[in-house]
Amino acid sequence: MEFRHYQDKDYQLLCDFLIEVNKESKEHINWNWARLEWMIEHPYFDKTNRDKFGLWFDKDKLVALTLYDQYFGEATCITLKGYEDLFEEVINYAYGNLKNEDGLGIAINNKNKVEITKAIKNGFVINSQKETMMSIILDHHFNPVLKDGFRFIDFNPQKDVDDVQWVIYQGFDHGNDKEEFLKQKVDVKERVHANPYLNLMIETKDGEKVTYCSMWYDSRTEYAYLEPLCVIPQFRKLGLAKAIVYQLFNRCIELGAKKAYVLSDMEFYKKLGFKIEEEYTFYWKK
Repeated sequence: MEFRHYQDKDYQLLCDFLIEVNKESKEHINWNWARLEWMIEHPYFDKTNRDKFGLWFDKDKLVALTLYDQYFGEATCITLKGYEDLFEEVINYAYGNLKNEDGLGIAINNKNKVEITKAIKNGFVINSQKETMMSIILDHHFNPVLKDGFRFIDFNPQKDVDDVQWVIYQGFDHGNDKEEFLKQKVDVKERVHANPYLNLMIETKDGEKVTYCSMWYDSRTEYAYLEPLCVIPQFRKLGLAKAIVYQLFNRCIELGAKKAYVLSDMEFYKKLGFKIEEEYTFYWKK
C-alpha cells in the first residue's frame, strides 16, 4: 500500500474513484464526483491546501482518500470495498492534517456501523450536525411552467462566468451591491466536466438574470446531481425554481439519467418529489 499527497494531475483519478465507490453502494453518495467538481472551483474553496488531500494506492489503483470540504475542519474519508481496514488510518490522517482550531468533523452514513464504530474507537464523538441526500426517480417527462414575462436562456458557464457568479451572489443572499460583489469576486477556473446543456438561467423580458441552476451527469452513472440552485430574493415564490429544475430534469433524462440527487433536506425539494435516501451524522474530534 502506498500513501501520497494529492497533486493537480490526480483530479481525474478522484472523480473516477468517486464514480466507482458509488457504484458499489450509495453509502457515500453524499460525496459524488459532481460535488467534488463543484467544490474544487468554488470561490470560497481554500485551494492553498489541496496538497493535504490524502490518497492511498494499491499498486496503481486509488483505494482510499480523504479531502476537506472547502476549508479545514470538515473532511470526508472513503475506502473502496475490500479496503475497509484502511478506514482508521484514513481518519487519523485526516485528524492530523485537515483539522482546524475546533478539531475535525467527518460525516458518516447512519447505516455504516463499521465506520461509526471505528470513528468512536479513535476518539470521534457524535454531533448534532447532519447531511441528507434526497433523490427523485426520473421516469417521466416533467412539465416546466414559466409565468409570462420570463424565459429560459442557455449559456456557457465557463464563458459567462461573471453572470453566473452575480446571480449566485444575490441568490445566496449576499446582497445586491454590484460594486461590493466585484470587489469580492475571484476568478473561477474551468470546471472540466461542466456540461453547458445542463446549465440554465431564467431572465425577465428586460434581460435581468434572476434564476440559475446547474445539474451534473456522467454517462458512467445512472444519476444526475443538482448543484446549485438559486433565485434572487425579489423573484422568489413565482415558481421559477420549480420550472428550471423540471426543465433540467428533462435534459438529464435525454442524456440517460434515471435518478437525480440533491444534498439537502429542504421542504422545497420534497414538494418537487424528492425523497430522503441517505442520511449522515457528523462525528467530531476536538
